[in-house]
Amino acid sequence: MLAAYATAIDPNDPLSGLAVGARPDPVDREGWTTVAVKAAALNHHDLWSLRGVGLRADQLPMILGGDAAGVDEDGNEVVVHSVVCSPGWFGDDTLDPKRSLLSEVYDGGLAEKISVPRRNLVAKPASMSFEHAACMPTAWLTAYRMLFTKAQLQPGSIVLIQGAGGGVSTACLLLAKAAGIQTWVTSRSAEKRSAALALGADQVFDSGAKLPSKVDAVMDNVGEQTWAHSLRSLRPGGVIVTCGATTGPAPSADLNRVFFLQLEVRGSTMGTREELERLLQFVSTNQITPAVDSTFTLTDTREGLARLESGQAIGKVVIVP
Repeated sequence: MLAAYATAIDPNDPLSGLAVGARPDPVDREGWTTVAVKAAALNHHDLWSLRGVGLRADQLPMILGGDAAGVDEDGNEVVVHSVVCSPGWFGDDTLDPKRSLLSEVYDGGLAEKISVPRRNLVAKPASMSFEHAACMPTAWLTAYRMLFTKAQLQPGSIVLIQGAGGGVSTACLLLAKAAGIQTWVTSRSAEKRSAALALGADQVFDSGAKLPSKVDAVMDNVGEQTWAHSLRSLRPGGVIVTCGATTGPAPSADLNRVFFLQLEVRGSTMGTREELERLLQFVSTNQITPAVDSTFTLTDTREGLARLESGQAIGKVVIVP
């Protein structure tokens, strides 16, 4: 089968270790099944893997890709939940200390076929395209858990989303809007601020700008560059939910502000299978259209990853085998 896979690790030039070519068809383990992939989506996780973060040279070759939607062996249209738990684990998938994501231990979805545990299959809503369904398991699931499980936001709340354009940020914006939450978005890029307005943001601001009022919650995956602004933007008792630190992991904690205003900082990683089911139903019921920046064939995965790496993408980059 055709697949996009890592053949080498290079922290400085990740795409140099990418290959697109023939790989053996997957062989199912006990309790696993094969899905014919109809669409997959790219994530920064793929670039980090090629840099050697979470993937060692002795694990290569490894098929990349955490997101996939397709048709299972029984002809069902499915979305693949990308968190693979250890055998016998019960409870929140994201808290399993031995969990992995597809393409870390087991081959991922940038291929014509993928083998996954049967429990990782979730029914795709009939109204949702494979391309849109492929956007759900990583970025959209991360956004859903941040907004509704971690921050527990309600209609009428105000949320600040740091950094417009990325997959998680655009998902946060569209999900929050559908839930009746006021959405404020920041970006250094005038183009991305305009794009956020086009997607329905209530207000947009330059990065670090003073806001008209304090907010109930901040969604932050940027890290050092936005952390001080995130803390300053919160009302007393407000919450920051962080799912990443793309500009660095070690900002000032500003503990005086945190304890005096009783602020909360909550970490969030991916989401559970049950949250993915609820997300798919929410998106389908509210007829939300995910923001897709561009679509490439599997053969052109390198171009898709280059688009993602450029930082210019607004929404998800999708691969169609």
